[in-house]
Amino acid sequence: MNVLLGVIFHSVGGFASGSFYMPFSKVKGWAWESYWIIGGLFSWLIIPPLAAFLTMPGFAPIIGSTSGDILSITYLMGLLWGIGGLTYGLGVRYLGMSLGNSVVLGFCSAFGALVPPVYYSIIPTAGKISILYMIGNNGGRLVLLGVAVCLAGIAITGLAGWKKEKELTQEQTQASVKEFSLVKGLIVATISGILSSFFNFGIEAGKPMAEEAVKAGFNPLFQNNVTFVVILWGGLTTNLIWTTILNLKNKTYGNFVDLKKPLLNNYFFAALAGTTWFMQFFFYGMGESKLGNGASSWILHMSTIILTANMWGLYNKEWKGVSPSTFRTFVLGIAVILLSVVIVAIGNSDLV
Repeated sequence: MNVLLGVIFHSVGGFASGSFYMPFSKVKGWAWESYWIIGGLFSWLIIPPLAAFLTMPGFAPIIGSTSGDILSITYLMGLLWGIGGLTYGLGVRYLGMSLGNSVVLGFCSAFGALVPPVYYSIIPTAGKISILYMIGNNGGRLVLLGVAVCLAGIAITGLAGWKKEKELTQEQTQASVKEFSLVKGLIVATISGILSSFFNFGIEAGKPMAEEAVKAGFNPLFQNNVTFVVILWGGLTTNLIWTTILNLKNKTYGNFVDLKKPLLNNYFFAALAGTTWFMQFFFYGMGESKLGNGASSWILHMSTIILTANMWGLYNKEWKGVSPSTFRTFVLGIAVILLSVVIVAIGNSDLV
């Protein structure tokens, strides 16, 4: 029953993550940096502590009593993830929902499975699995094979994007993705995918806070909500600095008070996007508490997001007008990425 509930929770969270960018399309007349930070304030500052308060009213003392070392490494992972989240927005902006999410989340799936064991190879920790152990273990080698398959899937989807760019005119491409740029998109999506995987390790690094929440008598289903508060402080820091720089550089800070734009509409949809984004981790935390395996949970979460994002990509007609061969190449890339998810999940289940 726990496994079934875990899968359901991860599916709901994955759907939220794969869908959150859609409300941004309803924002009119604002620069990207303006609506991104408004959404981010809800994603990283407002909703996380609210969710923690509603599910564990005594979460603040848990953070206050946590050692500085644990808080620092959890916050640092949030900072690195924040760069990944920032470039995620740019990746989708330049590649669209389908291709952008496939590349970003493909890398995120692969590196999310690798970052913790690499860290534990550098800093050995009792009860934690290192990359060296993985190499010498059947399950570990299967995980590494899955990562290689994932990278192959990313390469195939990148090929599909290149073929799409060659086949369609600029006007046709921009009909579904206004700022389509394959080279820019692939660069930022690669960076995003690698750094976004650090959220998984942030959860791992902040696990003592979640365990303390359970000891304090709070529902284990919501134990990760206290950890999310600290991780997302890091994400807020990165994104707030960068969007502020862009607002000043591009002189777009006036967006927030420009009465010539539909301000109520813009604030509402940006806030909706940010709230929807956080719901992915609200349900992710519930799913992880049921499955009890961070790596497998991460992979399951990523696969659901990939499927959801591509559903929205098809809805937005991002592949309209391409040849059947190009579309088949794209579908093949998605299939290979999802196959890698299955391989990694099987490997993790045998990684003992």
